[in-house]
Amino acid sequence: MNTTFTRRRVSSALAAAALAVSFGAFAPHASAAEADAPFGPGCAALPQEGAGSAADMADDPVATAASNNPALSTLAAAVEKAGLVDTLNEAEDITVFAPTDEAFAKIPKADLDKVLADKATLTEILTYHVVDEPVDKADLADGSFKTLQGGTLTTDGSGDAYKVNDTATVVCGDVQTSNATVHVIDTVLMPK
Repeated sequence: MNTTFTRRRVSSALAAAALAVSFGAFAPHASAAEADAPFGPGCAALPQEGAGSAADMADDPVATAASNNPALSTLAAAVEKAGLVDTLNEAEDITVFAPTDEAFAKIPKADLDKVLADKATLTEILTYHVVDEPVDKADLADGSFKTLQGGTLTTDGSGDAYKVNDTATVVCGDVQTSNATVHVIDTVLMPK
């Protein structure tokens, strides 16, 4: 047996493995975990543990998870008022672009009260925020998605900075619930 040839083969294999590791070829679990982690400046405002935390939201279906998150209380109340709790909680693999309480506060109170009192209009607005497929960070770079309302949402951006319909900013994206991906946004989206 030629030991020099064997040593060269082992050395070549080790060098190839080292090169692959340096380019991340043997780290798919790390990048998959990073891809699933919430991103964005607003994620720091999530509670670190307990109700409303990313870990807590992952255990519940989306409408229940939103109702436990202090930043999404207006959305949760609107979903309940529209009678959409069961619809959203029973759906599978959906994406919700979830406006924060501050997003709803941008709407003049009289206008918001009027929408909250009109179930048909409220349902149209809320279902415009829901896509019937998983949409994660990678899909947001240049996306176009049909909503449950029947309209289309567009997204663009890169890194941790993404916009929806050129008006709303994703402040905390890729928050997982037991049946949905949630992208928390800073503006209520209005169907055309």
